[in-house]
Amino acid sequence: MGRRLLAYFLLDTSGSMYGEPIQALNNGFNGLISMLRTDPQAMDSLYISVITFDRDVKNIIPLVDLASFNPIEIKCPESGPTHTGEALECVYNLVSRELIKGSSDRKGDWKPLLFIFTDGKPSDLQKYRSFLPKIKSLDFGIIVGCAAGPKAEVSFLTELTHDVVKLDTTDSNTLTTFFKWVSSSIEAGNKSQGTGEAMTLPPPPSELNIVL
Repeated sequence: MGRRLLAYFLLDTSGSMYGEPIQALNNGFNGLISMLRTDPQAMDSLYISVITFDRDVKNIIPLVDLASFNPIEIKCPESGPTHTGEALECVYNLVSRELIKGSSDRKGDWKPLLFIFTDGKPSDLQKYRSFLPKIKSLDFGIIVGCAAGPKAEVSFLTELTHDVVKLDTTDSNTLTTFFKWVSSSIEAGNKSQGTGEAMTLPPPPSELNIVL
């Protein structure tokens, strides 16, 4: 088996995403998969895992290669908290178990990628902050935070990563634009990993505001 590029998606499915936002998230995410499938390098090496978080945290799509990925409808409750800290704990445990480290007789996986999408703020802030150093210790190739909609808190994401984008709305057009950019970012990551250079994100479209 060749070297894999593991991409983990943490998607906020708390009550505030109910209705149009969750439909837009489904459309955008399924569009992302379709775009990635047009990239031969991604088809060759990319593995995807999807974790949703609201009151409960679920690994709704366990790690699977891109070719075998079957889209499922992401659902959310009508109300409830946003357990972002528990989501970080979940991804920490998954990466610790799933990432193949390099050794003297084999090359391990490429540095994994993490994308976290939220329209609010952590309801379990103490747990969230306790897992920040653990997530950073995993040495991700890149961590991208996305704060979507008027109630999304940017400040908590900037504690996790320097790469944070802000979306003004959670409508279908905006989320489709965001996931197109994510697709470009993954393709860029795939190409840069082979050269040994640090991964840099492509410039975002005008709908995405980079938080510095």
